[in-house]
Amino acid sequence: MVETSLPKWTQVLAVVAHPDDESFGLGAVLSTQIASGSVVSVLCLTHGEASTLHGVAGDLSSIREQELAAAAAELGIRNVDLLDFPDGRLSSIPTDELLQVATSVARRRRPDGILAFDVAGVTGHPDHITATALASRLADELDVGVLAWTLSQEVAETLNREFSSSFVGVEVADIDFEVSVDRTRQRRAVVCHPSQAVPGAVLWRRMELQGDKEHLRWLRSPPSH
Repeated sequence: MVETSLPKWTQVLAVVAHPDDESFGLGAVLSTQIASGSVVSVLCLTHGEASTLHGVAGDLSSIREQELAAAAAELGIRNVDLLDFPDGRLSSIPTDELLQVATSVARRRRPDGILAFDVAGVTGHPDHITATALASRLADELDVGVLAWTLSQEVAETLNREFSSSFVGVEVADIDFEVSVDRTRQRRAVVCHPSQAVPGAVLWRRMELQGDKEHLRWLRSPPSH
């Protein structure tokens, strides 16, 4: 049975690879969790300095840190921990090293649920894949559930056809949640990232195709699930 409401978590930790993942990817899900009463924190593993997009002038690492802070405020995110692991090379960092730092953050935030991208990273980006693998390891340490943001196969295939991109969607049978969302706060957060939300970026078309629906699935069910 597909659920239509997000889990009633008190403290949620989103584990992402890059500044803007919390807005472009998880934004509507996070704002919906916050609207339901959850306190949301974000653990971002890199400053995103290796991005091939650069819509504004200046040092990209510093710019994206500022963009993340502004976007988090728009979404209503309570806490942001921005780490400095190498953008584009997360998979080169020993898992135990990533886990040690992430566990230290999680012990402070005390989540009863974790949000992440799907196992293939949704976009296929190796940093996204590494961040999700870390989220799953962290959930094992904390004994909490991991809910993964994903795309339907239909949306992924349309994007790949139109943009020659590498989105990875899932079949309807693998979707555990189809949640109606209001994208108002997400859209405000997105425009806080002018270095990345450039005209013609695939994210605009993706949100158009998604409409007011977000799809998620369990990577690790919560203990009582």
